[in-house]
Amino acid sequence: MKKILVIEDEKDIQNIIKAFLENADYKVETADDGLEGINLIQKNSYDLVLLDIMMPKIDGFVVCEMIRKNSNIPIIILTALTDEESQLKGFDKLADDYITKPFSMPIVLKHIEAIFRRTDNNNETSNILKYKNMILNTENYEVYVDNQKVSLTYREFEILKIFLENQGKVFSRDNILNSIWNYDYFGDDKIVNTHIKNIRKKIGYDYIETVRGVGYKIDKEDKK
Repeated sequence: MKKILVIEDEKDIQNIIKAFLENADYKVETADDGLEGINLIQKNSYDLVLLDIMMPKIDGFVVCEMIRKNSNIPIIILTALTDEESQLKGFDKLADDYITKPFSMPIVLKHIEAIFRRTDNNNETSNILKYKNMILNTENYEVYVDNQKVSLTYREFEILKIFLENQGKVFSRDNILNSIWNYDYFGDDKIVNTHIKNIRKKIGYDYIETVRGVGYKIDKEDKK
């Protein structure tokens, strides 16, 4: 049974999420603020975190940043902050998804299922992908560059994975959204730019090439 941590200070919303997810056969634990959430994550293992932003003690952006220092666990932000700046900040803090309030619980559930479906499928088909000095292990979501482990979020890993599996192929932002998000995405497609910027920074090599006016690609390794 998948275990989900809900970090949300509004009790009514917290209870609704908990009841709905438990009805969908997930094991759910809750935290009333960011500090409590961090303490639970340090003591327990979770498969996914649902995270509010506007909370007492520590806000969700800080919580997300603290989680990412030690874990690649999928993080979905659930927040009333609908502006583009906040959404981009959430992804810059390495959240995997961003859903604005008021939200539909069936839709939230679909977002969760999409993430778990992707991770479960990869666990069933262990594989090693290599490109120059970079190695991706699709079974345990580990990335090594120059034999040093690199920490990527779930979305970042999946984006890098499709490039390595399709060397030389150009992907538009819409292609990437449809391939990785695996559901209808109604936000700004420029969020793909943010993920790719983060990947480039983390791996330390500009392997992902921008094809102006079209999209992105990684050249075939044997290109002369």
